[in-house]
This record gives sequence, structure tokens and C-alpha cells, in this order.
Amino acid sequence: MFRPKLIDTLKQYDKAQLYKDLTAGIIVGIVALPLAIAFAIASGVSPEKGLITAVVAGFIISVLGGSKVQIGGPTGAFIVVVYGIVVQYGENGLVIATIMAGILLIIMGLTKMGTLIKFIPHPLITGFTTGIALIILTSVIKDFFGLTMGVVPADFIDKWIAFSRAIPSINPYAILISATTVLIILFWPRITYKIPGSLIAIILTTVLTRFFPIPVETISGRYGTISANFTLPHFPDFEWATIQQMVRPAFTIAMLAAIESLLSAVVADGMIGGNHRSNTELIAQGTANVFSAAMGGIPATGAIARTATNVKNGARTPVAGIIHALTLLCIVLVAGKWAGLIPMATLAGILVVVAYDMSEWKNFLAIAKGSRSDAAVLISTFLLTVLVDLTVAIEIGMVLAAFLFMRNMTKISSVEALTSENEETDQPDNNIPKLPPGVELFEINGPMFFGAAYKFKDAIRAIEKKPKALIIRMRNVPIIDATGINILRDVHASLHKTGTKLILAEVISEQVMSELKKSRLLFAIGKANVLSSLDKAVERTLHL
Repeated sequence: MFRPKLIDTLKQYDKAQLYKDLTAGIIVGIVALPLAIAFAIASGVSPEKGLITAVVAGFIISVLGGSKVQIGGPTGAFIVVVYGIVVQYGENGLVIATIMAGILLIIMGLTKMGTLIKFIPHPLITGFTTGIALIILTSVIKDFFGLTMGVVPADFIDKWIAFSRAIPSINPYAILISATTVLIILFWPRITYKIPGSLIAIILTTVLTRFFPIPVETISGRYGTISANFTLPHFPDFEWATIQQMVRPAFTIAMLAAIESLLSAVVADGMIGGNHRSNTELIAQGTANVFSAAMGGIPATGAIARTATNVKNGARTPVAGIIHALTLLCIVLVAGKWAGLIPMATLAGILVVVAYDMSEWKNFLAIAKGSRSDAAVLISTFLLTVLVDLTVAIEIGMVLAAFLFMRNMTKISSVEALTSENEETDQPDNNIPKLPPGVELFEINGPMFFGAAYKFKDAIRAIEKKPKALIIRMRNVPIIDATGINILRDVHASLHKTGTKLILAEVISEQVMSELKKSRLLFAIGKANVLSSLDKAVERTLHL
């Protein structure tokens, strides 16, 4: 059910909580300012688009969202995707892709797919997150070192080749500004957490470059004066050919927004002891992306770092997120022109810290040293993200993870021929009753799906002398799919031709019994030949 958390929290709202939300919202709004500008520039769009996104999407996500403390806006995860779309399809293509992604997110929420997002493998998430971090780091090399060069190539390897050729043009002043920014962000928390280090770095470096002749490029020097004009939503014309082109980019935006927003909501739940509504959150994220794009913004999602900052400063309701958006709006309207004085090297330093925090390199190394299956998914997703395309990385990563999972499930599945003599154990439920002459007993262990069903077929084929009756023990079969049903049907038909009776014993799983009924295989085998215990199955063979 779509029910925003704002509705619940306002029922017991008081002045004390308002003060905490007000404080947290103002602080997070200040924190969001440099990040919104930096993410927009790194994505290949003008800085005001990042500000519009932070205000519009941030407001909508807090009003409609399924988390009490989620802060929405542009994030580093989208830099790679947005940059690629802008380069290939232009800003109009980005608007269409973002609106389509928003519609997909709304559909995912309405169809209750929020819970399914949780089943995406962790190695896949870590692989593309670390890959995105490396791409973000690469994207700011030019501004971090103040390199004088033409248009930076889109390809990862070509970028580094171009950087190496531009080494003679390194600007030591840009390096000084960038390094100072990084150091301030890293060490400022030792002084206070109340004011973000990125804001202190921006103020200090902007003042230095404004009043001293330091030759570094600023935002206004590259993009002109920042003017975030908020207009009524305007939706572009959707042509069928354009929609077809934007399906894959829109899918990537939707998946990233869903994954990151729900991960952020889970982290927030752990911090406040809450319980978010995943499907409501997806609907809110989709609505926010639709209106963000329609008003000139870029894709948005839940921001883990800003959400954590929100919680640490006392926020416990969506009111803090609303105040964060309004605070950012006031800053843009009043002090937007001053933002143009920020050095590009300062933003590069901020993004270097963002990339490091996103990299999860310790987690990456831990997974890489783990099982081969997890390492294969991790490294494949990472390399595809960096060298090919994020959409391809997610698609192939999911397929590879699914195949490796099926392989592991196949390994635990087995088919074993049992006799009365080889089952002497201390467990009474494993004791095999004496089998009549001409009766064979097989036991299937594990799920009988298309990856493991061939084991059963091969085992039946290996029977040298056709028995009078074949008992299949299925107590350890939790599920069966269409392939397993089809193989059982083939075995039954083959045995019927030779006069061999097929008996199914200990069909405990409701799913297995349901599939037998729906496929009419229960009728073909005969209800009398599908029994609840092995003893009854042996008695049935004697009767037959």
C-alpha cells in the first residue's frame, strides 16, 4: 500500500522534534550545496541542474517517501550514466530517459517489486559501486591537476592516455587547491561534525582565489553565472524511435535509483531503529525523477551520506528532508551568484573524497579473496563498468550470478540408488524397509530444477535390468520446475512401455505436490501410487 511516512510521523509531532528537524535540515541543505554542483559538473551538465535536482527531487522524496529520514538528490552513482547519455543522446535524451526511469520506478513500486531489489547479489553491487568510484576519480583528474587539454575522451583507457600526454601542462596551484580541499575534508571532523568539511573547504579556497591572484579555473569561468531558474514542469515530445533508444539507459537509471535508495533506507533503519516501506519509497523516487527531469534536473535517488548526516544531527521525520530542500532553495536564490566563484579544483578535491568513500576497497578485496563464484561476479561487473558500460555490467553481472547460483544448486542436488543393506544408520527415518525382488529404490536430494534434473534422468538410464517397480523417494525435494516435471513424465512413459510401475514416496513439499497436480502428472501416475511414506510405497509394490 502506498502510504508516505510523513502521514504517520505528523500524528505525534511536537516542538522538540521540529527543532531537531530544523537543525538537521539546515545542516544537510548546506552539505548538499557543493555536492549537487560537483555531481552535475562531473555528469557533463551545468551546475544549476544539480541544484534543481537537489531541491525538487529532495522535496518530493521527503514528502512521498517510505523512509522517515531519507535525503534525496543527485548522487555519485549517476555520474557515469548521466555523462554517457549526455555524450551520446544530448540533454534532451537525458530528460526523456530520466522521465522513463521515473515511470519504471513507479511501476516497480505499484507491482511490489521493492522487496525483490534486496535479492540482487552483494558482489554485483560492490563491483559496479567500486567501478563507478574509479570512473568518478578518473573524471576529475583534469581539474585536480589543472591540466590544459581539449575535450576529455569518453573511453576509460583513452582518458588516461590523454592525461599522460597532458602531464607537461600540470598547474601546481590547482594541485595545491585540490590537496587542501581533501585535507580539510579529512581532518575537519576532528574539530566539529556540525559544519561539513566540504563547506569549509569551499569557503576557504574561494576566498583565496577571489582575493589573491591564483591562476585556477572557477565554475563561472567555465559555465558562466549560476542561475537556477525554477519553472513549471515541461514534458518533452515522446517519439517511438526515441523511446526505443532510451529503454536501456532508462532501465539503468531506474535500477540504480532503486538499489541505492533502498540501500540508503536500510542503512537509515539501522541508525534510527525504523522500518521503511520499500514500495512506497520506489513510487516516491519515481515521482521525484519525473518532476526533476521535467523541471530541468537530472536523475536523483536516496543519498546515503546525506541521509546519515541527517540522522546524526537529530532528524527523525521527513520534515527534516523538506527543510533541507527549502534551505537549499534559499541558498540558491540568495547566494547563487557567489557559487560561480568556487574553483573547479575544489570540486575535484570533493569528488576525490566521494570516490574514495564509494570505492569500498576493503569490501572489494574481501569478496575477491572469497569464493570463486563471488569473485567472478565481482571482477566481471567491475571491469565491465569501467571498460564497457554500466548497463552491460548490470545485465551480464545478473546473468552470471544467476548461472553460478544454478551451478551451486546443481552441485548440492543428487540422485542415489538405495538398497536395504547400505542404509544401516542410527537414524530411524533413514532405515530402508526390505525391498521385494524386482523393486528398485532411488532417492532425489535437492531441488529438481532444470540444472539438476539431468542427473535423475542419467541415473534411471543406468539401470541395467528393468525392474518390476521403481520407487522414487522425494522427501528432500523442496521444489520442482517444468523441466523436472517433464523428465518425470518421460521416465513414467518409458517405464510404462516396459511394464514397470512408478511409485513416488514421501512427497512432502506442497510446491512439488501442487506442480504434480497442475501438470496432470499425478493423474497419469495414479494417486494410489503417490504415497506419504516409504513403508506404504513398499506395501504398494507388493499389492501391485
